[in-house]
Amino acid sequence: MIKPKTLLNVADNSGAQKLMCIQIIGASNPQYAYIGDVIVAVIKNVFPNMSIKKSEVIRAVIVRTCKEFKRSNGIIIQYDDNSAVVIDQEGNPKGTRIFGAINIELRQLNFIKIVLLASEVL
Repeated sequence: MIKPKTLLNVADNSGAQKLMCIQIIGASNPQYAYIGDVIVAVIKNVFPNMSIKKSEVIRAVIVRTCKEFKRSNGIIIQYDDNSAVVIDQEGNPKGTRIFGAINIELRQLNFIKIVLLASEVL
Protein backbone atom coordinates (compact mmCIF):
# COMPACT_ATOMS: atom_id res chain seq x y z
CA MET A 1 0.00 0.00 0.00
CA ILE A 2 1.44 3.30 -1.09
CA LYS A 3 0.15 6.45 0.58
CA PRO A 4 1.07 10.07 -0.07
CA LYS A 5 4.55 10.93 1.29
CA THR A 6 5.78 7.34 0.82
CA LEU A 7 9.33 7.00 -0.49
CA LEU A 8 9.78 4.66 -3.48
CA ASN A 9 12.76 3.22 -5.31
CA VAL A 10 12.94 3.64 -9.08
CA ALA A 11 13.02 0.41 -11.08
CA ASP A 12 14.26 1.84 -14.40
CA ASN A 13 17.24 3.72 -15.83
CA SER A 14 15.53 7.09 -16.31
CA GLY A 15 18.01 8.81 -13.97
CA ALA A 16 15.96 9.08 -10.79
CA GLN A 17 16.86 7.08 -7.67
CA LYS A 18 14.14 7.90 -5.13
CA LEU A 19 10.59 9.19 -5.53
CA MET A 20 8.09 10.52 -3.03
CA CYS A 21 4.41 9.97 -3.77
CA ILE A 22 2.35 13.16 -3.81
CA GLN A 23 -1.03 12.03 -5.12
CA ILE A 24 -2.69 8.83 -6.28
CA ILE A 25 -4.35 9.17 -9.69
CA GLY A 26 -5.33 5.85 -11.20
CA ALA A 27 -6.75 3.79 -8.36
CA SER A 28 -10.12 2.55 -7.21
CA ASN A 29 -9.29 3.69 -3.66
CA PRO A 30 -7.83 7.24 -3.66
CA GLN A 31 -6.14 6.71 -0.27
CA TYR A 32 -3.83 3.82 -1.25
CA ALA A 33 -2.00 2.78 -4.41
CA TYR A 34 -1.28 -0.84 -5.26
CA ILE A 35 0.57 -2.56 -8.13
CA GLY A 36 -0.43 -1.05 -11.46
CA ASP A 37 -1.76 2.26 -10.10
CA VAL A 38 -0.52 5.59 -11.47
CA ILE A 39 0.77 8.19 -9.01
CA VAL A 40 2.14 11.73 -9.14
CA ALA A 41 5.56 11.86 -7.49
CA VAL A 42 8.43 14.22 -6.87
CA ILE A 43 12.03 13.15 -7.48
CA LYS A 44 14.15 13.16 -4.32
CA ASN A 45 17.51 11.73 -5.52
CA VAL A 46 18.98 11.57 -9.02
CA PHE A 47 22.07 10.17 -10.70
CA PRO A 48 24.49 12.91 -11.85
CA ASN A 49 24.45 14.18 -15.46
CA MET A 50 20.94 12.94 -16.31
CA SER A 51 18.07 14.72 -18.04
CA ILE A 52 15.74 14.35 -15.04
CA LYS A 53 16.32 16.92 -12.31
CA LYS A 54 15.80 16.83 -8.56
CA SER A 55 12.42 18.12 -7.29
CA GLU A 56 10.79 17.57 -10.69
CA VAL A 57 7.15 16.43 -10.57
CA ILE A 58 6.52 13.33 -12.69
CA ARG A 59 4.07 10.46 -13.15
CA ALA A 60 4.98 6.90 -12.20
CA VAL A 61 3.36 3.49 -12.12
CA ILE A 62 3.76 1.19 -9.10
CA VAL A 63 5.47 -2.11 -10.03
CA ARG A 64 6.41 -3.58 -6.61
CA THR A 65 5.03 -3.17 -3.09
CA CYS A 66 5.94 -4.59 0.30
CA LYS A 67 2.27 -5.29 0.90
CA GLU A 68 1.40 -8.77 -0.37
CA PHE A 69 -0.53 -9.10 -3.64
CA LYS A 70 -3.02 -11.97 -3.96
CA ARG A 71 -3.86 -13.38 -7.37
CA SER A 72 -7.18 -14.91 -8.32
CA ASN A 73 -5.69 -18.44 -8.25
CA GLY A 74 -4.59 -18.00 -4.61
CA ILE A 75 -0.88 -17.28 -5.09
CA ILE A 76 0.44 -14.51 -2.81
CA ILE A 77 3.35 -12.37 -4.07
CA GLN A 78 5.34 -10.07 -1.79
CA TYR A 79 8.42 -7.96 -2.61
CA ASP A 80 11.17 -6.50 -0.44
CA ASP A 81 10.75 -2.88 -1.54
CA ASN A 82 8.31 -0.35 -2.93
CA SER A 83 9.27 0.50 -6.51
CA ALA A 84 7.90 2.51 -9.40
CA VAL A 85 8.67 3.15 -13.08
CA VAL A 86 8.73 6.74 -14.38
CA ILE A 87 6.25 7.24 -17.25
CA ASP A 88 5.20 10.08 -19.54
CA GLN A 89 1.68 11.40 -20.15
CA GLU A 90 0.87 8.59 -22.63
CA GLY A 91 1.96 5.85 -20.22
CA ASN A 92 5.23 4.98 -21.96
CA PRO A 93 8.30 4.43 -19.74
CA LYS A 94 11.01 7.12 -19.86
CA GLY A 95 13.80 4.61 -19.26
CA THR A 96 15.02 1.94 -21.65
CA ARG A 97 15.56 -0.83 -19.08
CA ILE A 98 13.48 -2.12 -16.17
CA PHE A 99 15.32 -3.66 -13.22
CA GLY A 100 13.90 -6.42 -11.05
CA ALA A 101 10.78 -8.52 -11.24
CA ILE A 102 7.49 -7.19 -12.65
CA ASN A 103 4.00 -8.66 -12.21
CA ILE A 104 2.22 -10.06 -15.25
CA GLU A 105 -0.92 -8.17 -14.13
CA LEU A 106 0.59 -5.00 -15.61
CA ARG A 107 -0.13 -6.46 -19.04
CA GLN A 108 -3.89 -6.45 -18.34
CA LEU A 109 -3.61 -2.84 -17.14
CA ASN A 110 -2.24 -1.71 -20.57
CA PHE A 111 1.37 -1.19 -19.46
CA ILE A 112 2.62 -3.57 -22.16
CA LYS A 113 5.83 -1.63 -22.90
CA ILE A 114 6.88 -1.88 -19.26
CA VAL A 115 6.34 -5.65 -19.30
CA LEU A 116 8.34 -6.00 -22.54
CA LEU A 117 11.31 -4.08 -21.12
CA ALA A 118 11.39 -6.06 -17.86
CA SER A 119 14.07 -8.68 -17.36
CA GLU A 120 11.86 -10.91 -15.19
CA VAL A 121 8.07 -11.21 -15.29
CA LEU A 122 6.24 -13.11 -12.53
